[in-house]
Amino acid sequence: MTDPAPDTRTFKEILDEATTNRLLDIETVRGSDVLGVFGPLYRSMEERVRLAVSRIGSGTAGAPPRRKSLVVVLHTPGGSIDTAERIVNVTRHFYPDEVAFVIPDRAMSAGTILAMSGNSLWMDYYSLLGPVDPQVPVQTPDGEYYVPALGYLDFWDRAVGLAEQGKLTQAHAIKLQELDVAELRLFELERDRSIALIQEWLVRYKFRDWSTTETRGEQVTDQKKSEAAEHIATQLGRLDVWGSHSRGINRDQLQKLNIKIDRLEDDAQFYDSCRAYFEHMVERGIPETGFVHTRAFI
Repeated sequence: MTDPAPDTRTFKEILDEATTNRLLDIETVRGSDVLGVFGPLYRSMEERVRLAVSRIGSGTAGAPPRRKSLVVVLHTPGGSIDTAERIVNVTRHFYPDEVAFVIPDRAMSAGTILAMSGNSLWMDYYSLLGPVDPQVPVQTPDGEYYVPALGYLDFWDRAVGLAEQGKLTQAHAIKLQELDVAELRLFELERDRSIALIQEWLVRYKFRDWSTTETRGEQVTDQKKSEAAEHIATQLGRLDVWGSHSRGINRDQLQKLNIKIDRLEDDAQFYDSCRAYFEHMVERGIPETGFVHTRAFI
């Protein structure tokens, strides 16, 4: 009996295979292609998503063909609305009919906006979305960095209110002098755009097959869909309700906003495969620049 040939693969190759095997488990259970997106949503992420999704079903001879639906396993602290929008452009170009989002831990800010583009949204008791607070790039002598738009707008509104009451402090006045009016206008535009995107995506995708109300069985018109989407988008952007940019919003709180959430625990195989994939990613370590993964890209 001869000894088995030694494994000459590198540690990274072995690790990548283990990571992809866990992704393939989700694909088998769900019958969908799977995209893993882990990390901040900034410019480099959108190009990696494009490459990862475009390579599914192509390249290697004998590779499985592209399926009609996509599951996105999303874990992110947030980032840029531009990046979220471009990721949606990619996913819907290749999967116009069905995109589902799974949140194994959290998807904050721009991640919440991105999750609203799904036909379905899967969360468990531990999952969190976040208030919609766009991260806007600001140029400084030290380079570009991102700031939360709603925090600045909230400070501006409170300071103006104090000034109208004759209660503006010197500290407020100094801080107001540091604010750039053009940047404040940009913050307002990004806030309004985030609401508009959520409203558009909810109506186009999540509410697409919503025809009657659950309680009364009344017909759901396009106008009702638009009003419901606007309400959800506006409520998600209210820092006065959620308290801070980093506040997590759990499944029960989201459902009170009339957002339909699928309970991940109710599908045991799907739940177990998603948890195994995410826990593997945590053990592997998610780079600061993020990690994008499909069966054809790692």
